[in-house]
Amino acid sequence: MQIQINTDHTIKGHQELVAEVKGNVESALSRFSDHITRVEIHLSDENAHKHGQGDKRCMMEARLEGRQPIAVTHEAGSLNQAVDGASEKLARLIENTLGRLHEQKGRRSDPLPPGPKPSQQR
Repeated sequence: MQIQINTDHTIKGHQELVAEVKGNVESALSRFSDHITRVEIHLSDENAHKHGQGDKRCMMEARLEGRQPIAVTHEAGSLNQAVDGASEKLARLIENTLGRLHEQKGRRSDPLPPGPKPSQQR
């Protein structure tokens, strides 16, 4: 699973932040790592240099094998809270998506093989 982190101009993407975010995302999504090819993370401060509740934003986009990308967004008072919230949302979304795929495969009914139908056999 490849993890790419992008920040806006108001957030310094220093190595400590990158390592912490990667660790958080890897931990939250580890059980799905076989199905995820890449996770893109976009961190931003919506109010720039002003402080306020919910002004830190984390958008995560996951690319699952053979599927369209899925994305979530979480806003919080700090970057850590925003990343934690987005990680949890993305884990739930992936779990639901993969669960639906598994259910669809289980419901799929293959046509009967060629030959006499069971009601025509004696």
